[in-house]
Amino acid sequence: MTMAIDSKASTALPDLLPLHDELAALRQHIHRHPELAFEEHDTADLVAGKLQEWGYHVTRGIGKTGLVGQLRVGNGDRCLGLRADMDALPIQEDTGLPYASIRPGLMHACGHDGHTAMLLGAAKHLAATRNFSGTLNLIFQPAEERGFDSGAKAMVADGLFDRFPCDMVFAMHNHPGAPQGRFLMRPGPFLAAGDRVFIKVIGLGGHAARPHLAVDPLVAAAAIVMALQTVVSRNVPPNESAVLTVGRLRAGDALNVIPAEAEIGISVRSFSPEVRALLRDRITTLVHMTAESYGAKAEIRYVEGYPVVDNAADAVALAAEVATALVGPEDVDRDYPRMMGSEDFAYMLQECPGALVRIGNGPSDGGRGLHNPRYDFNDRNLALGAAYWCRLTETFLA
Repeated sequence: MTMAIDSKASTALPDLLPLHDELAALRQHIHRHPELAFEEHDTADLVAGKLQEWGYHVTRGIGKTGLVGQLRVGNGDRCLGLRADMDALPIQEDTGLPYASIRPGLMHACGHDGHTAMLLGAAKHLAATRNFSGTLNLIFQPAEERGFDSGAKAMVADGLFDRFPCDMVFAMHNHPGAPQGRFLMRPGPFLAAGDRVFIKVIGLGGHAARPHLAVDPLVAAAAIVMALQTVVSRNVPPNESAVLTVGRLRAGDALNVIPAEAEIGISVRSFSPEVRALLRDRITTLVHMTAESYGAKAEIRYVEGYPVVDNAADAVALAAEVATALVGPEDVDRDYPRMMGSEDFAYMLQECPGALVRIGNGPSDGGRGLHNPRYDFNDRNLALGAAYWCRLTETFLA
């Protein structure tokens, strides 16, 4: 899909700059009041109130705390979906910012506060200018960070695209480490599928001084962790990509006690269905056999998480064309490398063609990457991101 863009008729960055202070205040308010997955009641109230004020028809309770703001303009028969996520993370903030989280143990450490504010900025401008013809569906989604049974999956199951049909759907996520305002995208698989594995290794507890009378689950668990390191290097074809990371190993409390159980938690990432199935088979087999070789047994709960984010080629072509018109070709990367992170926007892409776009958040040094206690969204992206959404809407719904 290639669409000609009339720069005189489309939104430019200067059109949104007057909204910067308003959007920054809005973003920082959301940042101060983070809410976890499916608990985004205050955030949804704020979003719904703004959309209704600007003339959108708002439908709430889609996928629990999700909502859609719809605006119909003219007689065009095309429909566009734009999605932003609203939830925060269970992280204690360590930024020292004047608008830092006031809720202990909760923080917007992934920029969803900024994603929501950018889309609201676009919503306000588009409602005022109405320079398009068709139906615009603004999707504000809960629970992206949940890892499984997430907000996008819940909204789709709740009939999102049956109730609000879209010809294409787009989402944007900030990208620390890339220059601020640089657009990153690629057609096809962009972000990996992400699965979680919860393992309980069951032994026989006992006295630390009498290990021969016990079955030590910690030793078995340690052997399992080491055995798992061979799965990617020796089972996954070298021309494929996969990641297996053991992020949790827990056992015991007292130094003079051999515990009865140990826990292992694993994050698994892949791009192809074949590799995803291979990883599950090898992990399951290795865990059981290794535990048994130490006289222990294992219980495994294998939870399939988000699918691969698979961007439609024509959607990426449109996204790149719009970004190039907005910021110039030097700040648009149309073939950015695949990433092992996961995103539940993948569930929406399974139902409707579209694309996930990344926008550079600036330097990530000093621990300012995603999911870090010192992370903060770059407010210089608020007007730019809003202008991008406006221009994409005006182009698609020309």
